[in-house]
Amino acid sequence: MTGRIADPTLWREGTERIAWARQFMPATTALAAELRESGRVRGIRIAVSDVLEPKTATVALLLAEAGADVAVSCVGRDTDDAVAAALVHAGIPTYAHRGATDAEDRDNVLALLDHHPEVIVDDGAATIRLAHTERPGLLGSMAGATEQTTSGVRPLRTMERERALRIPIVAANDARTKSLFDNAHGTGQSVVLAVADLLDQSWAGSDVVVVGFGRVGSGVARHAAALGARVTVSEVDPVAALQAAFAGYAVEPLADAAAHADVLISTTGIAHTVAVEHLDRLPEGAAVAVGGGAFQEISLFAALDAGAVETSRRGAVSVLRLANGRSIRVLDDGHCINVSAAEGNPIQVMDLSFGVQLSAVDYLIAGRGTLTPAVHILPRSADDRVAALALGAFGGGLDAVSSAQSDYLTSWRPRDVTP
Repeated sequence: MTGRIADPTLWREGTERIAWARQFMPATTALAAELRESGRVRGIRIAVSDVLEPKTATVALLLAEAGADVAVSCVGRDTDDAVAAALVHAGIPTYAHRGATDAEDRDNVLALLDHHPEVIVDDGAATIRLAHTERPGLLGSMAGATEQTTSGVRPLRTMERERALRIPIVAANDARTKSLFDNAHGTGQSVVLAVADLLDQSWAGSDVVVVGFGRVGSGVARHAAALGARVTVSEVDPVAALQAAFAGYAVEPLADAAAHADVLISTTGIAHTVAVEHLDRLPEGAAVAVGGGAFQEISLFAALDAGAVETSRRGAVSVLRLANGRSIRVLDDGHCINVSAAEGNPIQVMDLSFGVQLSAVDYLIAGRGTLTPAVHILPRSADDRVAALALGAFGGGLDAVSSAQSDYLTSWRPRDVTP
């Protein structure tokens, strides 16, 4: 066995689920086939650090089939042990097991980096940042890395501004084919369904507060409203707040909105968004969850320091008695609820996201030696290619720009004035 996993005997179960997922990933599969036929990733060492479930495993296996030397890691809370076993059985070194401690998670990422990757496919940018701080000797020989989350791109842009970034990064998250679908449709749906499943109660008439109205927050609000919830949005950005108002939602400061929340979902991807003073405003029995994914996005450590006490736990739902005497329900300890306590985003949506990731890998390898250590956007042609493949799988077709339209679009001369 190569790597560190929980139970290698689970490989058959994992293999069956990966095979099922692969059937519904036509764009990713087609792009991987192009990489295989071109030979562009043959012999390239690629580290995949992402939520480890059947869809991610499909990408790792497709890259390996295209000739890449692939290794995988994942934090314990986001690991499916059967999938990890299937990857190891297929010959892909994998460092992930569900019960891992924080220290073991860190050791697993370092073990992944010790495979000397030339490309990192990351989710959250933790592996990219650890490479900079703990394995800087690797960076000079790397083609770069690709990052697929908003919360991961943010620190990478900070590194770029501070001139601490030493490799090219493709912000896969910013590709239209990713952000317009994965964030709003995929995460929006999967967060709401994960919370609904854990709470096991009707949302009809419930007061749901969504913190943040970016692409994830807007998707969460829309799906919560579709289940009959009364949605209130809290925002710090006046334009985003106005968008929420135009979409038909109440908009209030978080301290006010929390006071009537049955369910509060934070979607900002920013630590300490929901502070102790917000938790103290919640009614008795209210539930809190995270759909953005930053560590301590809900300030639970601060709440414990302020006197909160866990009084019970059932599965991923714990009851926290606050210092003010009221009790609230915390879902999965404030982790990103749709991946840590559920099945992640719908497979058709992740087909788009992983197609973008494969396109980003291709772009990095093609640009090796010419791309600067900066955060780059995937070229529109590559983005469009992923979308066209997915559209074809849906049975859709595209119009072509006519010569008259092209002439109009490329000319600056006025056409509605007689010369």
